[in-house]
Amino acid sequence: FTYIMDLKIKGKNAFITGGTRGLGLASLKSLASEGVNIAFCSRSEDGVNETTKHLSKLGVKYYGFVHEINSNDKNINELVAKLNNHFGDIDILVNNVGGSLGSSSLLDDDIETYMNVFNINFWASVKLMKIYSEKMVTNGWGRIINIASIFGREYGGKSSSYMSSKASLIAATKHLSIELADKGVTVNSIAPGSIKHKGGSWEKFVNNSSSQEVSDFINQNLPMKDFGSPEPVGDMVSFLSSPRSFTITGACINIDGGQSSNLF
Repeated sequence: FTYIMDLKIKGKNAFITGGTRGLGLASLKSLASEGVNIAFCSRSEDGVNETTKHLSKLGVKYYGFVHEINSNDKNINELVAKLNNHFGDIDILVNNVGGSLGSSSLLDDDIETYMNVFNINFWASVKLMKIYSEKMVTNGWGRIINIASIFGREYGGKSSSYMSSKASLIAATKHLSIELADKGVTVNSIAPGSIKHKGGSWEKFVNNSSSQEVSDFINQNLPMKDFGSPEPVGDMVSFLSSPRSFTITGACINIDGGQSSNLF
């Protein structure tokens, strides 16, 4: 017989930060394919328009808008107001926006740069978690998925602030998950490895490096001998959003093709 896994999330409402490319777009597409209504934001108006066209074919409710997220209270409040006015309650929150902002080591960067990386990778997500987890508890159901990084779990990469902010996000995810474990709300993080997608940092690395440099990186770091793709991350977001994952909370799930070396 044929067994089809019904994730049982049709009609739920999801909000994805940075939903027009890469991991955010993959999450958006996967959730929408399960019948989830989608709200998303992006810095790019063209990206919003293109993604909206895709969603219009899937028979779900959708709302895309231009908004560059930072941790400023005014910025977050404006974002929440847009969602309240144009979309409704959020059942599934996917904190995807992040980046290293060109940062490097603690010694080389100034404190402002360090704080800016924390603002985009950690504080904006924390503020959205606080706002929407309270509403999820009131509703008796909710899912929060934070996109972290394998470099939040172990040493790696060139940026101290990126590594530290992603580690902080994983820790905050774990702590909140315990607080909400008996409230019908699960909170998890995903730690992607080196995933190549259009406009992403690994695509830029491949395009701006010699073929030998790229080959050396792949052979030395990627056991599957290739970069990852966004789709497995998107599908993991959908599964973690489902009632079928109800006993998974506080987890940080690597999606890295074996790249990372941590055991836990």
